[in-house]
Formats: sequence, structure tokens, C-alpha cells
Amino acid sequence: MTARAAPPHRPTAAPRTLLAPLAGAAAALLLAGCVPVQTARPSPDRTDVTGVAIGDRAVAEGGDLVMALSAEPDRLDPTTSSSLYTRYVMQTVCEKLYDIDAEGDLVPMLAAELPRVSDDGLTVTIPVRTDPVFADGTPFDAGAVVTTLERHLALEGSSRRTELGPVTDVSAPDDSTVVITYETPFSPLTAALADRAGMVMSPTALDELGEDFGDAPVCVGPMKFTERVPQTSITVERDPLYYAADEVHLDSITYRIMTDANIRAANLRSGDVQVADSLSPQDVDALVQEDGIGLLQTGSFGYQAVTFNVGNTDGAGQPPGRIDTPLATDPRVREAFSLAVDREALVDSVFNDWYEPACSFLSPDSAYATEASSACPPHDPARARELLAEAGVEVPYRIEVQVSNTADSLRLLQALQASVRDGGFDVVVRPVEYSTLLDVQTRGDFEAVQLGWSGRVDPHGNSASFLSTGGSNNYAGWSNPEADDLVTRAAQETDPAVRAQLYGRLVEVVQAEDPLVYLYRVRSLTGYTEDVAGIETYADGVVRLGRAAFLADGGE
Repeated sequence: MTARAAPPHRPTAAPRTLLAPLAGAAAALLLAGCVPVQTARPSPDRTDVTGVAIGDRAVAEGGDLVMALSAEPDRLDPTTSSSLYTRYVMQTVCEKLYDIDAEGDLVPMLAAELPRVSDDGLTVTIPVRTDPVFADGTPFDAGAVVTTLERHLALEGSSRRTELGPVTDVSAPDDSTVVITYETPFSPLTAALADRAGMVMSPTALDELGEDFGDAPVCVGPMKFTERVPQTSITVERDPLYYAADEVHLDSITYRIMTDANIRAANLRSGDVQVADSLSPQDVDALVQEDGIGLLQTGSFGYQAVTFNVGNTDGAGQPPGRIDTPLATDPRVREAFSLAVDREALVDSVFNDWYEPACSFLSPDSAYATEASSACPPHDPARARELLAEAGVEVPYRIEVQVSNTADSLRLLQALQASVRDGGFDVVVRPVEYSTLLDVQTRGDFEAVQLGWSGRVDPHGNSASFLSTGGSNNYAGWSNPEADDLVTRAAQETDPAVRAQLYGRLVEVVQAEDPLVYLYRVRSLTGYTEDVAGIETYADGVVRLGRAAFLADGGE
């Protein structure tokens, strides 16, 4: 349930259960080699607040809302994008066939209703709306959906191909019906279409722009793309052609890039921005005590992890190659690293206990969680050293970890350095600008990288493209036949209980070889000034601003 604000106070928190379902810091921070001292403090209130509703309060029509964005989005192309921050922007300009709501349920958006699946699971029929119009005036219909899905499946470098499963054909028998045919059943389709795979692009714009679509995206949304100033801002404005234009209040939204969490917080305090994502757990307790500032917070379907390059020699999605290092070739080295990590201490000391330890791609709050998927390797540095001795490597074993150059990420790596030292590891930290780090990860130009995934409502979206041989997001270059089989079987299975068992076994296979070592699961901490409402953030990590508005009374 979305929490409703009761002025002049902060919004009333509403509990929610997850259903099926991080500016550079000083170099001294990295070199100190000690875990931040933990002081006594109360545990944070983790009650979910997923939105601040307008309710019956009067709104001031118009205005430019400014959101402080913690990293620069990659290209605004639904087919190739891999950044959470791109999803923030695209959420307002490029609606999807489906979405999730505050409870994590899948709901129609540009689709007219949930898909109809044939008895054999091979034919999926999606009724679509015919009232929307693209921002360039092109009518929205089933043919446009087909054009988008075919691009996702065929474009070189597509990040959506794995998400859509073993499609054999996509067609539009009429303007309001899309039919997708499968080689084998594919249960995660609806969830995939509630993310970038379901963002429908204007066929006219695709014809004109081709692979340059991301420079000037045209879709259906409450806003339309206006301008991008690299490394500075992205601006969108109200689309008068939007089918629900009467529900849109703002004239424009400017996403201003502010990578330093302290700067985001300062701009929120001053009122220069009205919304700020990814507040630092180091700051949030004090910030939300200030008059006029509220906090949205929710758990996450996703994770943060260290990914080891075990075979990514030609880029993610390509056949794995051989990397001749103990880290890449010997699972005992990677298992030792996992055992050396004290996950509880990391989230407590670095993130003030706002975040939660994570040991797999599957949240314990998911309806697909099992004892196997929630099992966590113990913190056992003695056993870690034994495994390194068995692997015959020199101790301390040196690993270079590339990481985003934000203060929280660097603080994490400092603590991680200390955490794994007793287990026989020497972690060398290499800070990299976030968008560059995404490219490094894709190319395979790393030994280890610390990044995360914002999460999807269906476990397939958190596992298949990362863990399948040749998966579009398989940055580790890992290949395991049993994992491939489990991913495929789980996608084909329609019984949720059986799917849960398969994902539990997949977690066991991954933890046996550790191409990724999962560390923690964030809470989405979004600050806002209380003169705005209609802001929402759900467990997919995306802040939704399409229906946001300034309050006529300034929030009084």
C-alpha cells in the first residue's frame, strides 16, 4: 500500500511484503585499511514507505521538478541500457506493457490486460491498448509492439534478448493483439515486459534514428525527452499527446547528475532539488529529522556483489575464454574470498545497519525463496586460508577490485579490504567513474568488479542473463552446464513451488563456484521536500515521478 502523507507531518509508513516475486572520496580512505568504528545507535526504522500521495490536497499545476540523480544514466535506449539510473529517466518517457505496483504485483500499463497463455505454454497473447499516441504523433498499436520486440531480439548488443526467452515468432494479427510464440514455455515473460523489455518505442523514430534511438528516445509517457547535457543533466517535459494528460501536473523534470551523496543531501536541504535518490545511510538519520524533508524507503529485489572475471575475454554475451589465473581457474580461491567476507559487519559498519546481508540473487522476501536460496556462507577466515593453501597460491593473495568512485562505494571497499585480510587476501581498490565502470564490466576489462543489480520481481530477471552461458549480463564469463539447465527448467516451469526448488538448487551451484560473491541488499532511500507529492518508489529500485506535483499550499 502506498503511504499517504498527512501534512504537515511526514508520510505515514505502510508495511509491505515483497511478493513474487552507490564523488570520489580521498585516497586516504582507501589506504587506511581499517573498518570504520561502530558507535552505539538505535536500529533504523525499516518500515516501508513507498510513496507520498497527493490525496485531496490542491496541487499547483506546472513547474519544473528537479531530481538529484546519483549517477549518470547510460544511453537512453531500452534495448541496450544496463543502468538503473536510465530506468529512472525512462520511467517518465517510455511506458511499458506492464508494471509493478507498490505490493510487487504485475499490472497492465500499455497492455490492456495480463497475457493469455495457451495450454501448452507455447503461445502468449497480449491484448494492447489502442488509445495511446507516441510523443511524435505516431499511433500506438500492436504493430509498434512487434517492432520493438523484434529489435530487442535482433539488435547486436541487445541486453533484452535473454530476458525475452526462446522466442520463435512475434506477430500482430490485428491492431490490438500481439502474439508471441515460444520454442518452450517461458514463465518470466510478463515480469520481463514490466521492465525495459516492455518499453515500446516509436516505429517512426526507430526508422529515422536506428541505433541512435537512445540519443533522442520517443515513446509513450507522461513526459517526452527534451535535452541531455552529458555528465550534467537530462530534461524531459510534459507530453500533451499523452493518453492521461489530465493526470500530469509538472511542466518538466530535470534529472541533475550529482554523484556525491553529501551534495545531493545539501541540495535537498536548500530546496534546489525536490527529490534525491540513494541517500547515504551515513546521512539519512540526521537528514530526515529536518523540517520539510521526507523519506521514501523500500526493500529491494536486487543485490550488490563482487563479480570475478573467470572467462569474459571477448565481452559479456560472448562464448567464455580462458583466463589463466588462480582466481579465474580455481573455485577454491573464490570460495575462500566468500568465506573471508563478514557480511554482517559490512552492513553494520558501512551502512549503519540500513542495508541487509545478501548471499544470493534471490531476496529472502521473495515468494520463491527457500531455505536453500537463503543459505549464507559463514564468515570463516581460518577456512579461507586453508582453501588458499590447498589451491597453492601465495598469501596474501592480491585481487584488484574496480569500484564506482562514490563515497559509500569506497567506504565499502575499505571495509572489505579489512574484512578479507584475515582470510589471506590483499584487496587493491581501483575507483572508476560509474558509467565507465559499466563499460569495463561489459568488456571484461577487469579482474574483479563491485557493482550490483537493482532487481526484478521474477527471479529469472536476477539470474538468467548473469549466470547462463553467453547471457547478455554474464560479466563473469562463467559457464556451468547444470546452471544453464536449471535456468532453462525454472523458466519453463509453471508451478511456483517447483520453480522455487529449482532456484534454490541454482543458488547452491553458484555458491559452489562463486563467479559472483553476493554482499548485501540495499534499501532504496529517496529523500524529498514536503512541498511535492505524487512520488513513488517500489522494490524494483525505480523512483516514479510521472504523476508528481508541487502542492498549492507548499506542503503546509
